[in-house]
Amino acid sequence: MKYYLKSNNIDVVDCEIIQYGDTEFSVKKPDASGDVMPVLVDFAHGKPMFKIHTDHHDSQIGVDTKKTSGQFKKARSNAETISQSISKTDLFSDTDILIINTVDSADFVRQGLTPNDVINYLFKFDKLKSVRENKLLMGLVANKLLLAFKNKKGFLENLVMNSKPSILSILNNIKKWMKENTSEIPADLQANAEKYIESMKGHKNVEFKDGIIYQYGMGSLKGTGSYDRYTSFKNQPDADFLIIYWPLGLIQVSKNPFKPNPKYSTLHLGELAQKVMAQFKPMLEDKLILLSTIKWVSESKATEESVGFTFNDFYATYGDKYYTKEGAPKTNAELKGIMDKLFSELTEEEKKKLDSIALNAWDLIQANSGGHPSITNISGLNFIGRGGRPPSKEPRTYAPKSTEHRTYAPKTSSYKSEPRSETQYLTLMKDIASKIKTKLEKEISIY
Repeated sequence: MKYYLKSNNIDVVDCEIIQYGDTEFSVKKPDASGDVMPVLVDFAHGKPMFKIHTDHHDSQIGVDTKKTSGQFKKARSNAETISQSISKTDLFSDTDILIINTVDSADFVRQGLTPNDVINYLFKFDKLKSVRENKLLMGLVANKLLLAFKNKKGFLENLVMNSKPSILSILNNIKKWMKENTSEIPADLQANAEKYIESMKGHKNVEFKDGIIYQYGMGSLKGTGSYDRYTSFKNQPDADFLIIYWPLGLIQVSKNPFKPNPKYSTLHLGELAQKVMAQFKPMLEDKLILLSTIKWVSESKATEESVGFTFNDFYATYGDKYYTKEGAPKTNAELKGIMDKLFSELTEEEKKKLDSIALNAWDLIQANSGGHPSITNISGLNFIGRGGRPPSKEPRTYAPKSTEHRTYAPKTSSYKSEPRSETQYLTLMKDIASKIKTKLEKEISIY
């Protein structure tokens, strides 16, 4: 995208890295002067502040189509869309696009790749392989090195601002950054990865039965580059599916991208997960999450330079799916005035006004989750049980916008926990993951 903008005489003055989760709203505000055009690339959660938004995922949320120029095309990678659809001339070479597509869409079977090929930091030209095969393996190493250092301060920004649309250029910049910023070498990272793989064999939080890996968390991470998302399939090559749930409130279900199994080609994991979630819908609809909590959690890593979770973000994501009670802001303009401040800057009175607005947990989770046939995510469960501001003990009177008020009191359930509220969502998350496992076992038994 940077190269495309520059080729159209648009100066790229800065880049900021955005990630899903609590760092999503900690992105730095644009500080360039004059006519500034924020651009969002390869991200499924839109922000009204962006003038251009391009993505290749199945669906997007938070996109203001009236103010944002969007290019949303289901493709194997966003690089493919930018290079071959948006740009008048190809930016990346065909071979580079193949490599990027292979990684981004986990198209490993078609390319004859194994977990060993993907979980590898070391590249040496193999004379017995073709130039194309060698370049593919080189691209996989570049991807691993990128993942190993992606959370290091300034690393990704350096790559974006200094690399050309070429995997070789990216790899050379990674090597240059490593020489200047770390004493670690690829062999060290490979050793860390191999130790992690061994540590996950027979791990107490990993079960494997009937073709399904059922896992809680990532185990113990020691050393840069130790973790790899495909470790489970490396250790259990006969697995067809992986169900993994994290303490941060995320459940992910995926098919094994290294094992071709045509009989499961029609099994849609996104639809399967939604059938399970429907069992929890009544309980989740009866659980309200205060807007003050949503804003507080969303901005947990925000600084005074961050964009924050604004009114436009809230409305673009959830629309009118919120409830109010007496004391809530009387107009959207008043609410916007509060929401457009960082949570840390709000007065106690303003926080109380946000206490008077709520979303039900079902709508919140559905807005933040998504999936397709091969992989699906259920996200937002960490809001369950998060008190944020001390909750009132008496029932609260809430009402959907523009309707009569109703009295809301949380139902007593097995998920209620007084001593530590975090256990509420952990218990719920484990229950959902377990039922997804049971549903998946039932589905695959009939294939």
